[in-house]
Amino acid sequence: MNKIEKIVKSKFLSLYWRCQILGWGAVSIYWAYVVFYRDHYGYLLTFLNYILDVLIGVILTHSYRFIALKLQWNSLSLNQLFRRISPSILLLSVIYMLVVNIKWHFFWLFIGGKEINLWSSLTYWDPVFLTGLRLMAIWILAYHLYHYYQNKIETAQQNAKLLVIAKQAQLDNLSAQLNPHFLFNSLNSIKSLVIESPETARRAIDLLSDLLRSSLYEKDKDLTLLKDELDLVYDYIELEKLRFEERLNIAVSIDEDLEFFKIPTLSIQLLVENAIKHGIDSKIEGGLVSVIIKKDDGFVSIQVVNPGKLTQQKKAKGLGVKNLQERLKIQYNGKASFSLNAIKKETVEAKILIPFTAYEKI
Repeated sequence: MNKIEKIVKSKFLSLYWRCQILGWGAVSIYWAYVVFYRDHYGYLLTFLNYILDVLIGVILTHSYRFIALKLQWNSLSLNQLFRRISPSILLLSVIYMLVVNIKWHFFWLFIGGKEINLWSSLTYWDPVFLTGLRLMAIWILAYHLYHYYQNKIETAQQNAKLLVIAKQAQLDNLSAQLNPHFLFNSLNSIKSLVIESPETARRAIDLLSDLLRSSLYEKDKDLTLLKDELDLVYDYIELEKLRFEERLNIAVSIDEDLEFFKIPTLSIQLLVENAIKHGIDSKIEGGLVSVIIKKDDGFVSIQVVNPGKLTQQKKAKGLGVKNLQERLKIQYNGKASFSLNAIKKETVEAKILIPFTAYEKI
């Protein structure tokens, strides 16, 4: 926030307080008019009554807002919310009636010089209670409808942002698959197999075709089943093994009951690709890429471990990983995370933590 924004915010009240003051100020003008012309209050008493009416309205509704925020009512469903605001409106209406009646009691007692019983004043409900009921209902419904609308807009904006980031990630992935270097290596490997091993060459062509098809047709999915993501990873590894041969090995460990858990599309494939590019490819002897998927204290943990150095891999962390981090942040409301750590001197671990959710709720 720059200095100009800070100055503007410090000089002007928030939208909430502007609405509170202007709203209750406008409503209270009616009663000021009544007491001035009907009850013949002077200017000073009319102004005092006007200020008290504004304060009563502001204090009661602001107290309600404080409690509603504390209890996080704006995050409830409409059915849950209505079950809470209906009794709240009745309670606030009763409190409004009592406070206004106490105000009038003291006005009549000390200013009007009338002998009035306090209990009679407190139980004078018509039209004070009905007025309070109408005002509190309007205020509370308007308040929650505004926040409901704001939440809908915010959700739509987050979904739109997530869609853009997901599409960008998919385009990045497709770009990587169509990278001339990747295609050159794959086609070169296939070319060398055409004569000496036609069956293997045909299999390699099928793998390359499947990878490109997946990159194209998976682009419309934000989430995919873990088992489907792993099928893509197996195809990718099998194709890369044509180039790396015995230098590249993969080991996958997954809890069986997680096969139908949904994760961001192409997320594991991206981490495996990075593990090969920045780990296996940089070592003459190659190595093992391990993918470990398990439940971990309320989360689904996805670990991709490869030989290499953290400094080298961290420097190479590109747009694909940054997009993955942003997708996790938006898709899971900041509850998911991505980390890149050295777990040994020559071993790097990329780890995704996703909150475990029942499949039907994803």
